[in-house]
Amino acid sequence: MTGSGLPEGARQLPNDARVARYIGAAPPAGHGPHRYVVVVHALDTERIGVPAEATPAYLGFTMTSHILARAVLTVTAEIPA
Repeated sequence: MTGSGLPEGARQLPNDARVARYIGAAPPAGHGPHRYVVVVHALDTERIGVPAEATPAYLGFTMTSHILARAVLTVTAEIPA
């Protein structure tokens, strides 16, 4: 996914692999279930002021003082051998 369906004003930052797209779950085949955690935050501001090339760590640090609430979803994915 490239983020092309995001609402106006939203942007997709590079992930830890420095790619600005969702790569998806990719556990090794036959390795058993892998756990994935998806977190959504509600912030007290419309704009956080993080540059488009910022790292996930920088985003997390910057938004920490603006978090009103968050939801956490934990899922598993497995690719059979």
